[in-house]
Amino acid sequence: MIRSALLLALLSAVPLSHAAPNLTTVSERSGFEATGRYDEVIALCDAFQQAYPKQIRCIDFGTTPEGRPMKALIASNTNAFTPEEARKQGLPVTLIQGGIHAGEIDGKDAGFLALRQVLEGSAAKGALDKQVFIFVPVFNVDGHERFGKWNRPNQRGPVEMGWRTTAQNFNLNRDYLKADAPEMQAMLGLVNAWDPLTYVDLHATNGAKFQHDISIQVEPVYSGDADLRKAGLLLRTNVIKDIAKEGSTPQSYYMSFVKQDDPMSGFMDSVSDPRFSTGYFQLRNRMAMLVETHSWKEYPVRVRITRNTVVSVLDQVAKHGKQWQQAAYAADARAARLGDKPVALTYRTTDKTQMVDFNGYAYTRKPSEISGALMTRYDESRPQVWHVPLREEVVADLEVKAPRAGYIVPAAYAAIVGEKLRQHGVAFRKLDKAVERLDAQTFRADKATFGAGTLEGHQRLTLEGKWKAEPRKVAAGALFVPIAQPKARLVVAMFEPQAPDALVAWGMFNTAFERKEYMEDYVAEDVAREQLASDPAVAAEFQRLLDTDPAFARNPQARLAFFAKRHSSFDERLNLYPVLRTDVAL
Repeated sequence: MIRSALLLALLSAVPLSHAAPNLTTVSERSGFEATGRYDEVIALCDAFQQAYPKQIRCIDFGTTPEGRPMKALIASNTNAFTPEEARKQGLPVTLIQGGIHAGEIDGKDAGFLALRQVLEGSAAKGALDKQVFIFVPVFNVDGHERFGKWNRPNQRGPVEMGWRTTAQNFNLNRDYLKADAPEMQAMLGLVNAWDPLTYVDLHATNGAKFQHDISIQVEPVYSGDADLRKAGLLLRTNVIKDIAKEGSTPQSYYMSFVKQDDPMSGFMDSVSDPRFSTGYFQLRNRMAMLVETHSWKEYPVRVRITRNTVVSVLDQVAKHGKQWQQAAYAADARAARLGDKPVALTYRTTDKTQMVDFNGYAYTRKPSEISGALMTRYDESRPQVWHVPLREEVVADLEVKAPRAGYIVPAAYAAIVGEKLRQHGVAFRKLDKAVERLDAQTFRADKATFGAGTLEGHQRLTLEGKWKAEPRKVAAGALFVPIAQPKARLVVAMFEPQAPDALVAWGMFNTAFERKEYMEDYVAEDVAREQLASDPAVAAEFQRLLDTDPAFARNPQARLAFFAKRHSSFDERLNLYPVLRTDVAL
């Protein structure tokens, strides 16, 4: 009897190997008041694979700077657990990530809930038969573990949450194109491997107090390949319809006032720069969705509507994914023929305005006794419909013609730029022979303006100027980046010097715009006299400037620089953008 009691005690202390793992989250068990730590993600990733070995694979796709594994769950009923198998079966891939801003953690808890319900068959029935679903519960893992109360003071719940930025203080939602952060480089590796048709970026927004609970923005709708925009618009339209049927009040634009803190200024839609997900993936001819729940809704509400959005996306890709995938591949083929055709670098919202009804609250606006500024205060007990302006006509703004053949990165920058190209999966080749004379195009900046401070650890650079035909020597070891490839729009966004997130705009080539050699003033005086005596055209131009430009006439340094720039010792590379354009493939 004693032996039997002891055996029972031992057995009860050890979980049975066939016992079903618990797939609920800390959040669900708390009534969605709390959220779990990252060790829960690690445990749940393994538990889902254990519970559904035929549908789930738990993988590590990177390691954070603080040494934590970056987890993803691969879900499908098709046994397509590798990118190769997904491509072999022609399956569209849907990648949904939470916690890029780890304080906005709705997506983690909603995603686990949705995934469990999909696997159980109570949501998005059959969706995993027609796609591969990749779920990244937390993108910013180290930021997630900077855990505490009030990390998001303008947000209702959970009780504690993570931090906006990474351990290295990068904002991952500004990093898609420049890809500084190890986490972003890992994500791009995952994206390059699986080539998701749809990338969903889950957030909770900042902003004012109003009744609407979520916004759904998708690109391409206004940007990117014209035909692929039809797919993006249908995805946006159908998801909004789906979640509206579930009781949400979604909008298709970011619900931030045109004038901060002024409801009557209304709203405007726009296209994000490529540092953001929706600005980036359209450059790859793929669809990206930005989901922004309203931070002033309670956490259980936000998790529920995010769960509904995840389920809707899976349903829509199951219904239309094959068609959209073919549209994306057709866009790839068109992109490879973009040479010598116009490509938009930026977009703008026109002044075309319509008045819309927006569900807000009664409010007052009066000067604050604290700050002295005009301050808006909302009364959430008094719902009110605002009649406000909305601008949502978005058109291409700055456009350039893509080079006929491609770009050339000089050998001196080949290592660093080549690594950046590999991170994005952009095709290029290294030249094994020099080209003594290439009829290229060069960009010499008429004006180079450095940022007064830093942004994301960079001193940004703004250039003004134009491309001009100029023969140049190209050394062996330079990189040729062809336009004739599916990611042509991404190539243009990286290398056109006036693109908002070009590598040069993020400071990669700043030293090319710093003067390093000088002529002493007394030497410049002698040089000036020699040039005036020997070259009548120089003398005439100098006199013209003295007579017509008072600022020049008053500035001794400008007058000496006039002659120094015409001397053979002047650095001809100063303000020369190192990257060339070429009409000839190398």
